[in-house]
Amino acid sequence: MSNYPTLPLEGFEEYPVETMRARLEDFYAEVSRRRTVRDFSPRPVPRDIIELALRAANTAPSGANLQPWHFVVVSAPDIKRRIREAAELEEREFYAHRASPEWLAALEPLGTNSDKPFLETAPYLIAIFLQKFGVLPDGRRVKHYYPTESTGLATGILITALHHAGLACLTHTPSPMKFLNEILGRPGSERPFLLLVVGYPADGAEVPDIDRKSLEDVTTFLDAPE
Repeated sequence: MSNYPTLPLEGFEEYPVETMRARLEDFYAEVSRRRTVRDFSPRPVPRDIIELALRAANTAPSGANLQPWHFVVVSAPDIKRRIREAAELEEREFYAHRASPEWLAALEPLGTNSDKPFLETAPYLIAIFLQKFGVLPDGRRVKHYYPTESTGLATGILITALHHAGLACLTHTPSPMKFLNEILGRPGSERPFLLLVVGYPADGAEVPDIDRKSLEDVTTFLDAPE
């Protein structure tokens, strides 16, 4: 039994099986069109669109409902330039020294390199931080449970919400990303989780001709005996 005050369950809606199937078919058709984009247009995106997507992300489940994430939304050109400079510095080191031959071979078909112009071109960068613990107003720490898993769930909902709105995304993870704490003024109790590049695809943008694994490749059903 929860120690929180409780409310009647509202908002949940059960559907007939055929309606469930149709809704999922429509949802699958939409999300299956999502592709990672690396060529962005500088076209502006209304801020309230980003805010609504973040509200959706903030509905994600989290360990003990502690919501161990923080989003920093960057549209200022000077800050985007600083992020690009710091990220490309780490990326040059990665491609030249830190990446294993196997990793580089896996990246080669995608055509990626240390140049990241999209970090300045796209109208928004959303830096997602993972909070290992919270800090109360009196300075006491509150441990967060499953912060990595929880932040990953929130990020997945954010990416899906942005796609649903008709925007493109790129998940960018330069390693290490500690420079984001310094540039964005975030405390040491937060760890950069990833940098999400958000906007419209550039005119004529292209993506690699790649496939996703089949359901059979990623799923095992253990059915009850008939």
